[in-house]
Amino acid sequence: NFYDTAEMYTIPPRPETQGNSERILGQWVKDRGIRDKVVLASKVAGRSTMTYLRDGNDVRLAPSQIRLAIERSLENLQTDCIDLYQLHWPDRTVPIFGGDRKGYRHYPEDYTGYEEVLRCLEDIRAEGKVRHFGLSNETSYGTMKYLTVAEKYGLPRMASIQNCYNLVNRYFEYGLSEIAMEEQVGLLAYSPIAQGVLTGKYLDGKAPSGSRKELFGRMDRYDTASGQEAVRAYVQIARDFGHDPAALAMQFVTTRPWVTSNIFGASSMEQLDTIFASLDIEWTDELGKAVNAIHEKYPNPCP
Repeated sequence: NFYDTAEMYTIPPRPETQGNSERILGQWVKDRGIRDKVVLASKVAGRSTMTYLRDGNDVRLAPSQIRLAIERSLENLQTDCIDLYQLHWPDRTVPIFGGDRKGYRHYPEDYTGYEEVLRCLEDIRAEGKVRHFGLSNETSYGTMKYLTVAEKYGLPRMASIQNCYNLVNRYFEYGLSEIAMEEQVGLLAYSPIAQGVLTGKYLDGKAPSGSRKELFGRMDRYDTASGQEAVRAYVQIARDFGHDPAALAMQFVTTRPWVTSNIFGASSMEQLDTIFASLDIEWTDELGKAVNAIHEKYPNPCP
């Protein structure tokens, strides 16, 4: 009953389709009269060159822009209140979406301060437009800063964090998983099957007709030599244990204790059946050891 979208969607982002996902979801919920039965989540974009999101202006997490985005999302979703509103990525320049693989570099630049953002969110909540707030594509440092500033000034506390997490990208486990558990900021894991990569369908350079890779490309994050070998190994482990590779990848994410919700997308009933069938996989010690052995050999090949 949890539906996640964003002001930027659909993907890949284009000016002519911006906001379509919110509009489709909002109409779907309205047509069925189920607003009180679903949890609606959306996001406001961080620093970006996609100026069409802000009518030609630079995209930032400034209070005026957050207000512009929330009003538009409420209209698109045809609701007077969004259940979870997330900061899609930081206003700071940090390595996200698989970028800057050479490591962290410090960018001494201006960005909207944590307190300023939180005070804006508090005003929006006081107006009844949002129930809870969350982060997305955030770092350990950024997450703790939001939490400490919120506690210091009595401002909204981040309830969740939506980051990429899957078998070939387990970076969340280094620092953020501890925060999720100790601070009760649950992970809403996205890309649990790595945009379809963990099904094995893209191995050896394949791009099946109608697939995300064939339609849009944008797979650089997963197009690494060690990533291909890791995927091949995970696919083989799944088959050795008698499981569908996609189902195995899903259940790995679902069974982690810091995961609050495992966010998936399906473009066919067959895919949806595979996703829900993953819940029947018993995550045994033997299976866990086999998966971790691959992780030790190919640690996080697709950040």
